[in-house]
Amino acid sequence: MAQLVSKVKKYLEANSKTVSEFENNIKLQNDGVGDYIHTWNVSGLAKPTDEQLLTYNPAAITEENNNVIRATRKSAYGDIGDQLDEIYKDIDAWKARIQSIKDANPKE
Repeated sequence: MAQLVSKVKKYLEANSKTVSEFENNIKLQNDGVGDYIHTWNVSGLAKPTDEQLLTYNPAAITEENNNVIRATRKSAYGDIGDQLDEIYKDIDAWKARIQSIKDANPKE
């Protein structure tokens, strides 16, 4: 099950709203049982029901998984300065290394 924050962001995107509207107008809380929407002040868009949010679960899971892959790739790629030095010295070796990282960490 995707995190509530991810499902809410997908709901906003599907309704032509931006992430900045999330940051400024929505507050999530956890009551010890689970996360819930505490405050909803998005102009022109009703607060989603649990059933509506559930429909965004698959897309939210994919986004969360891809965020993990992006972070893994970023870490494996290393410092940009080191990459540029590697490109300067041997671009073919750099291409092979980057491709092997992508192959080992495919996005969904």
